[in-house]
Amino acid sequence: MTATQPQTTQANAQTRYEVRRGDLPLSCPLPSMALWNSHPRVYLPIEADGGESDCPYCGAHFVLVD
Repeated sequence: MTATQPQTTQANAQTRYEVRRGDLPLSCPLPSMALWNSHPRVYLPIEADGGESDCPYCGAHFVLVD
């Protein structure tokens, strides 16, 4: 028997990410990203920013799609 590990994505692999309200509160890097090679986690006020927000560390652009 093998243990199933959660699927992770590479941090900061893209410059634009689409997120949904179910993903809120929004943080960069996203919870599914490996943190060992990224920056400190920062929470982004995407709803207050009109549905789009940029990470001050890596410049990733997040868009709220629903």
